Amino acid sequence: MKRYYVIIGNFGSGKTELALNMAFEAAAKGEKVTLVDIDVINPYFRSTERKAELNAAGIRLISPNFTSSGVEVPSIPAEIFSVFSDNSDLVIFDVGGDPVGSIAMGQYYGYFKELENFEVWYVINCRRPLSSGADENVEMIGKITGVSRLKVTGILNNTNLSHETSVKDLFDGLDITREVSERTGLPIIGTVGTPEILSEFMAEAERRGIPRELTGRAYPIVRYMHRDWGRYTESGL
Repeated sequence: MKRYYVIIGNFGSGKTELALNMAFEAAAKGEKVTLVDIDVINPYFRSTERKAELNAAGIRLISPNFTSSGVEVPSIPAEIFSVFSDNSDLVIFDVGGDPVGSIAMGQYYGYFKELENFEVWYVINCRRPLSSGADENVEMIGKITGVSRLKVTGILNNTNLSHETSVKDLFDGLDITREVSERTGLPIIGTVGTPEILSEFMAEAERRGIPRELTGRAYPIVRYMHRDWGRYTESGL
C-alpha cells in the first residue's frame, strides 16, 4: 500500500536528514520514491541541495520553484498535487521548520484526510535553541497542527550536535521527548542517530531497563547535510 510521511520539526531538528535517509533507504530496496521539499522558509540545509544524489538514486524530487537558484521568494509548484494519484510506493514531505512553513501544507488537507496510510512525524533536537525544552516543543506541535490542520501522529528523538554528538546527547533528548510524549499523548516513534552512537545508546538504554516504547525504533542515518571539504569538492554545497 502506498505510504505517505510528513516530516516536521523546528530549525535544526534534523528533519531533512531523516527525510533523505528514508528516501534513499526505500529507493535502495527498489521502491518508487517521491520526496517533496516543501520548505519555503529556510533556503539552506534542505533536501533540494542533494538533487543530484536523489536523481542518481532514482528518487523523484519535487521542490519549490526557484529553489537554490538565487531567487529569494520560492513558490510551491502545482506538481505536488500529482503525488496523490501517481504510482509512487512512498511519498515523503520535508516541511518547513516552523508554523509559517507548515501553513503551506494546509492547502493539501482535503487530500491528506482521505489517505489511509499517512503519518505526520515531529522531530526533536533539544540541542537547538528553539526546541531545547518540552515547553517549546509542545507549543510548536500545537502551532503546527493548528495552521496545517494535520494531526501529528508521533515524535522522534534526534538530539545531536552533528559530528560532536555523544550518547549523552541522545539521553538528554530522551528526557525531553518522553515529557513531550506524556504531555501530548503522542507515541515515541524512534530514536535517530549515526550508527555507532545510536547502537551504543540503544544498548545502554536496554542495560538501564528503559522500556522500548520510550526509545522507539532505532533509525540509523547517514549525515547528508553536513558541510565538509570532501563533499564540497565532489558535489558542491
